[in-house]
Amino acid sequence: MYFAGLDVGARYTKTLIIDGDARVLSKKMSTSGFDNNIISKNLLNNLCMELGITLEEINKIGVTGCGKKNIDFANYEFSETMVAAKSVFFFNKNVRTIIEVGAEESRVVKLNSDGRIIDSVINEKCAAGTGTFVELMARTLEITLKDFSELSMKSEKKIPMNAHCIVFAESEVVSLIHSGVDKKDIVRAVNDAIASRIASMARRVKVEAEVALIGGLAKNSGFVFSLKNNLELDNIVIPDDPEYMGAFGAALLTREL
Repeated sequence: MYFAGLDVGARYTKTLIIDGDARVLSKKMSTSGFDNNIISKNLLNNLCMELGITLEEINKIGVTGCGKKNIDFANYEFSETMVAAKSVFFFNKNVRTIIEVGAEESRVVKLNSDGRIIDSVINEKCAAGTGTFVELMARTLEITLKDFSELSMKSEKKIPMNAHCIVFAESEVVSLIHSGVDKKDIVRAVNDAIASRIASMARRVKVEAEVALIGGLAKNSGFVFSLKNNLELDNIVIPDDPEYMGAFGAALLTREL
């Protein structure tokens, strides 16, 4: 038996196929593009080709993400909160707080000991606490996202960033560059600013360990370091493929149904 999960995000679409035992058989990611439906179907067809099966052999397909309404071939739709809870708790039954930072929005989900959602909060109105913010700052500093992560860990100086709006923050970064501030210190300031915003949101659900971090920004070690400091945590659980947890959760829920 085969089950597929799609996470149609604002910037990237992630898809994977699992078997009846919930083992991930194959996965792929692509930019979401203009036509979410075509991009998603092409990704899924490519996965099927890799596995030597046809799209018709997939028993059921589940979809999540901000573009889920655009997918006409999925059997089930799930909220981003549901799939995050399902996927993270599947891997780690000790997690009580999930922090997800995507390209355009971030959320915090609180779980009980059974993995049920007991509280959640979402930020979808401001990009200053999302992956898009990091991408914009990286372009402004003319560095790669990999450099953005690594440079932050080399900084030993804390520089406060006053601007929380993505537009004004870019101006502030440009001012810091012209003032001769080292790039690594600017990068750390950006990561600290994002972490501060996410931590403030997380405290609204009363953070309880263990805490898991998912979404693309989980691969930014500088941000993870800043978030740990801000939440005063010794450890944050990060899955091997944090950006695929939405798609995996959709596939798991579909498998159950």
